[in-house]
Amino acid sequence: MGDERHALVLDYGGVLTTSVATSVHQWLTSDGIEPASYHAALREWYDSASQDSPVHGLENGTLPPGEFERLLAARLRTGDGRPVPAEGLLTRMFAGMRPDEEMLRLVRAARAAGLATALLSNSWGNTYPTELLAELFDVVVISGEVGLRKPDAAIYTLLVERLALPARRCVFVDDLPFNVEAAVAVGMTGLHHVDAATTRGELARLLPALAEVTW
Repeated sequence: MGDERHALVLDYGGVLTTSVATSVHQWLTSDGIEPASYHAALREWYDSASQDSPVHGLENGTLPPGEFERLLAARLRTGDGRPVPAEGLLTRMFAGMRPDEEMLRLVRAARAAGLATALLSNSWGNTYPTELLAELFDVVVISGEVGLRKPDAAIYTLLVERLALPARRCVFVDDLPFNVEAAVAVGMTGLHHVDAATTRGELARLLPALAEVTW
């Protein structure tokens, strides 16, 4: 990629943390929720072209998390017919997520190697570790704070503007393929995150500044 400065851009949940899907599965099991009811609601809301979709509203900050919890709880079914408590639903959903220490070391190594670093995250009522993010990243873009969401092109464009680097010098890492595809569409290099070891190897190939880093 040449000698010009490059940027490493990462998603938060499922990239800097353990698996979102695993945490959701634990929550469904703990609350006795039929997985099909959850997946049907999320699939409908993600696929909707309407900006009134609860997922879109939650991520762009126009729908309060408590209202999203109420709407989702109403769509969920339990094995014994009990209603799903709406209050605290998002907290229970993500309770199983933990920081991925190997990925945090990777970001620190990237900064030490001279790369710009950035976070690009869709928020789901999350409480982000602000002190840690300030340590790790030059630029932080969180969907609910800027009124935009992945995979809309505008949020990637905003991130590139804040980095003051051309998109072609940015490598974007996300655990959702459609978010990676959207980054590629605006000119970034995209990398689908599966696990820390694989991502580390791919980044060493894509970003020469990381090739000589000892992990």
